[in-house]
Formats: sequence, C-alpha cells, structure tokens
Amino acid sequence: MSVHVVDGTRPSRRHRASRVPPRFDLALSENPFPPLTSVLRAVQMTLAQANRYPEFSPQRLPLLIAQHLGVRADQVVVGSGATGVALQILQTLTTPGAEIVYSAPTFDGYPIMAEMTGVTAVPVPLDAAGNQDLRAMRRAVDRRTALIVVCRPHNPTGTVVPADELKAFLSDVPSRVPVVLDEAYVEFLGATEYADPRALIAKHSNLIVLRTFSKAYGLAGLRIGYAFGRTELIARIGKLQLPFGVSAAAVAAVAASYAAEPELAARTLRITEARDALRGALLARGYAIPESHANFLYIPGPGTTTALRRAGIAAKYYADGSARIAVGDPSSDHAVLGALTADGSGAAHGSFV
Repeated sequence: MSVHVVDGTRPSRRHRASRVPPRFDLALSENPFPPLTSVLRAVQMTLAQANRYPEFSPQRLPLLIAQHLGVRADQVVVGSGATGVALQILQTLTTPGAEIVYSAPTFDGYPIMAEMTGVTAVPVPLDAAGNQDLRAMRRAVDRRTALIVVCRPHNPTGTVVPADELKAFLSDVPSRVPVVLDEAYVEFLGATEYADPRALIAKHSNLIVLRTFSKAYGLAGLRIGYAFGRTELIARIGKLQLPFGVSAAAVAAVAASYAAEPELAARTLRITEARDALRGALLARGYAIPESHANFLYIPGPGTTTALRRAGIAAKYYADGSARIAVGDPSSDHAVLGALTADGSGAAHGSFV
C-alpha cells in the first residue's frame, strides 16, 4: 500500500479553537473509556490529603514503574506526561543550535519543543507506505545532531518499524547521539511486534525509552509519563526533575492500573478490534489506510478533512487534507464511517503516490 503523507506539523504553540463544539473530538488519540472503577477509587482516596504536598523528588512512582518493568529505580525518570519528560530530555541533552532528527509528520510536541529549546528540527519524510525511513534518518545525522526520535508505533500513521530494522539502526547510530524510542502506544502492539526494551538498553548506552499512561491506560488528564535507560543517562535527565511535580493521585492511579492489568488489556483489545473493523470498512470503500498498531487511524486526503468537519468530527488534520482519528468509541466510529462514505465514493478521498 502506497500512501502520500504530508507533514502538516508546524512548530507553533498557537491553537485555533473551533467556533462550534464538535459532535465527536477525535483529535488527540485519547482513550474513549474513563478510568476503571478501581483506579478512580484509588485516586479519590488521595484527595482527602490534597492539602499536603506530594514528594519533593518523586521516589515512589519511579520505584513502582521500575518494579513493573524489571529495571532499577535509578533507571527511571518521571514527569508530566511523556511530553513533560521529552522536554526534560531536550533541555538536558541538547543546546541551542543543535539538531534533532525525526520523521515527518510526527507527534506535534517534537517540533514545538525544538522551538522552545532553540534546537533546529531536521524532519525526514516518511516513505511511500507511511513508514519511518531509518536509512534516510541515519543519513541526516551529522556532527550537529544532538538527538534522534524514533516512534514505535509511529504517530500519525500507526506503522511499526520492524524490530530487526530498529536494532540495525541503533547499532549504526554513533553512540554519542542519544536516541529516544517513543513508545507512547506500545501497549497496542501485538506480541510478535514487541521489542524487548531492556535488551536494547543493555546493548545501547545512548537509548532512552519514552512511555506514557495517557493512551492505553486512559489517564491523560493526570499527566503521567516516564522514560528509562542506562543509569548515567537517566541521572542527567533527572537533574531537571520539577520539585513536587508528581502528585499522589498519579502514584495511586499507576499502582491501581498495574493491579487491574487484565481489565485494561481487555479494553485495549476492544479498541484494537474496533480500529481494525473501521479500517476494514474504509478499505472496502477505497481508502488506502496504513495498517495501524495504535489507537488511531491515518486517513489519506484530499477530501477527508472536509468530510469530517462537515460531519462535526474534530480530528488531527494535515496540509493535504488527510486526518488522524482516535478510534474505539462505537458512536464516533460509526459517525466517521458515515461521514467518509456519505457520497459513496471513498476512493475519491485517497491521496497516494
């Protein structure tokens, strides 16, 4: 499948608010389900002590995450969502005028944070199928490169770099250049697509694995993210840890979520099944949609943006009229299908190379 993906990401913090609230807001690839009852109960119990400060320097949350991952606590750094941790990484490991290499389009946060920190963005176009072009990314690395970002699964296409290609890429990147492996959607990967991060970190001292509790765990509003890697690298990043920056509610939510993993796994499966069903229905109507391994679909333009907006559906829109939509809610999935097939000519909305 060949998909034309245009980088619609702009390094700007300005946001245009819609004049009319959308019927469905699918723009932020949020989990459609509220937190589990057991998680809500755990969070509510912490509110009785909301008059008290949380830990000055977080200790409980890194330990909790480390025990779950099977690494040491000093290999984990936590922050305000994956975005907050990513900003700590840029502030620690880059200097103004240095370069950050990533595939384009990508998660909006990276070009925004590059602008915030004075780092020069070096976007590398995806290949024709919507995959990250690791060979081209390697060629983009030079003496000015201070950081590389590889998303797995990729945002916004949902594609996955094969594990063997990732390993070869990491072995080829100079060890002086840190690599962020952004795994914000890792919980949606199948068992055969999973790459053991502990083995990768053991081999590559420059690797930082970045994750979040915002997506599969459904805790976006609590802003809980973390990164893990070699102790020396994580210690440098941890020096910018915001005092009192991790709430007691976050610690309680993570502990309760880990305890409820079977329930969360069932929800994740439900989302992926809905995603595949919607993709199948759109493929049958002529849309060339990359196979997604996350909780969203990338729908090529040029007519996608217009059709969704007319139906009152907010999405992440791109310059060529393509869009990324969150999936999993039956009502919104049905609305998307109706909006994109209303004229009976799905293929007219495809944009391919």
